[in-house]
Amino acid sequence: MQFDDDARLDTSEVKDVRGSRVPGGRATIGGGIAGLVALVLGLLFGVGPEQLGLTDGGDQPAASSSSAAEVNRSCRTGADANSREDCRTVAVANSLQDYWRAEYTRRGGTYSPATTVLFTQRVNTACGAATSAVGPFYCPGDRQVYLDLGFFDELRTTFGADGGPFAQAYVVAHEYGHHIQNLMGTLSRAQDGRTGAGSNAVRVELQADCYAGVWARHATGTPDESTGRPLITRLDDADIRDGLDAAAAVGDDRIQERFQGRVTPESWTHGSAAQRRQWFRTGYDTGDMARCNTFR
Repeated sequence: MQFDDDARLDTSEVKDVRGSRVPGGRATIGGGIAGLVALVLGLLFGVGPEQLGLTDGGDQPAASSSSAAEVNRSCRTGADANSREDCRTVAVANSLQDYWRAEYTRRGGTYSPATTVLFTQRVNTACGAATSAVGPFYCPGDRQVYLDLGFFDELRTTFGADGGPFAQAYVVAHEYGHHIQNLMGTLSRAQDGRTGAGSNAVRVELQADCYAGVWARHATGTPDESTGRPLITRLDDADIRDGLDAAAAVGDDRIQERFQGRVTPESWTHGSAAQRRQWFRTGYDTGDMARCNTFR
């Protein structure tokens, strides 16, 4: 995965609050995708709110040597994205929004952008307070994607993914898939409280995987506003394999087998490893969001 060295990154699409002190207060796990992710961790790992950090804890200390607004100072060009993980996240977010903006225009609509928030340890959102334990998530209440970059290390060390730049890009693209669902009114289908292999919660997650694949198909063909050239200049088969591997690593069956020693499909909320690979591949092979109807 390679970015155009001369492209200008738009850091206004990313808020960097890493290292900021966040006031304590009881967090909620009931809001949107943030709540869904916390519920998944509870179901799969057998932990409660205290272990997830979703309770009163007072002010949280600064947890990173990276100061707030680091991306505004350091992430200027595609060359920065090729050398820094946080700048790569900015570039991926830029590419995603360039694509979805163009796709909405092509379809005669108007795209409403989302913002990516980089944080450490704890963050306040319109869906309630959350900690890094919930993993990356999208909050429909404020239309923001929340990400602790430390999750990418966990994706390898805890979930067994191979890693790589595009594995990280897949994670961000999946969360932006939830943003598209929110704009289209389909995200709310996951909030009926049901779990299981055929539940709406699973269908919503698989559709977000498919949307991630659609973006990946068009990523090297979507012009960047600053140069008129694609921000992502190279995305090869090895990158796509990394994305498929990451999708499989966070399949419900793979996680359950790893952490509880048995697979219980009745508690699934994200889909099996095979399903997640299949739907990302469907999006990538077709490049057509209309083929991402996981609710049929």
